[in-house]
Amino acid sequence: MFRAAATARLRRAASLLRFQSTLVIAEHANDTLAPITLNTITAAKHLGGEVSCLVAGTKCDKVAQDLCKVAGVAKVLVAQHDTYKGLLPEELTPLILATQKQFSYTHICAGASAFGKNLLPRIAAKLDVAPISDIIAIKSPDTFVRTIYAGNAICTVKCDETVKVFSVRGTSFEAAATSGGSASSEKASSTSSVGIAEWLDQKLTKSDRPELTGAKVVVSGGRGLKSGENFKLLYDLADQLHAAVGASRAAVDAGFVPNDMQVGQTGKIVAPTIVAINKDPEAPIFQVADYGIVADLFKESIKKEKEGSLGGAAVWRLPLAQGAILETRDRIPRRAPGAWSLLLPLPVSLPSLSLSLSVTIINK
Repeated sequence: MFRAAATARLRRAASLLRFQSTLVIAEHANDTLAPITLNTITAAKHLGGEVSCLVAGTKCDKVAQDLCKVAGVAKVLVAQHDTYKGLLPEELTPLILATQKQFSYTHICAGASAFGKNLLPRIAAKLDVAPISDIIAIKSPDTFVRTIYAGNAICTVKCDETVKVFSVRGTSFEAAATSGGSASSEKASSTSSVGIAEWLDQKLTKSDRPELTGAKVVVSGGRGLKSGENFKLLYDLADQLHAAVGASRAAVDAGFVPNDMQVGQTGKIVAPTIVAINKDPEAPIFQVADYGIVADLFKESIKKEKEGSLGGAAVWRLPLAQGAILETRDRIPRRAPGAWSLLLPLPVSLPSLSLSLSVTIINK
């Protein structure tokens, strides 16, 4: 009996896979593709079946061409019209609904960014289905995993809707390869303008640092920095590491930095390698940090210098006071007996920092 039931489940899974197809809504700025779209494509490939991408906007030919080269994408649908300027959800919704109806997509997804969170609930409401937000894993075409209670619990959701609508947490999936694909490109069905909203203008903040949610390295500060002026310590370090700068909710609420720098439960979701500096050895951050230093940031000056022992490469030196502790992820604490220094070779890359101990301890 158990063998027969297992066989029936396998047949059902094979039948679902045969008719499976996923529509990924591409997020872009007309000439550049948002990195989270590549993470979403990887998630869509986990579902099996054909993966298509919808590109809507004005003068977005370059983005469409780039998506055709992405590994795993079978088809790129392009809709270019002034109506889609600014990617307003009010205008995109009829287009997506018409595209889903034309090709009978079983899944519709986008990245769990401000764009996706603004658009997908509207799509789900129009389809009269329940959306699933911010998934971190896919177990099967109808079973998804997401976090609840501020990440303290993992929830597995089984969805029986005819069309599954979900957003993808970009940091939980690798980015799809941007080469090796050979997708076909065709025009999407045009829809008339809804006309209830009008795109006027957008002013983007200019920064030489990477965007926070897509950065491989993030330097983040909290209430312990005591003032906005002290964030300059982080800015200097971030510039040398080619990193983004983030902040805790406490730092944002205190007015040290603007809201768009907030990371965490109520801010932006990031997944960088974590190097923590805290004078409290029991600080919760050490439970998740890749590297932890028990030290006072204001007593241990951070400065850039040349170090001959590292072949003349530029490094950041963090002098450690006597008795300071360095603890790596192997959970073996090493106590500094004297004037030790923590050296970060520049530039630091995420793979080298997380897979090998490129953080060097020297006794001076």
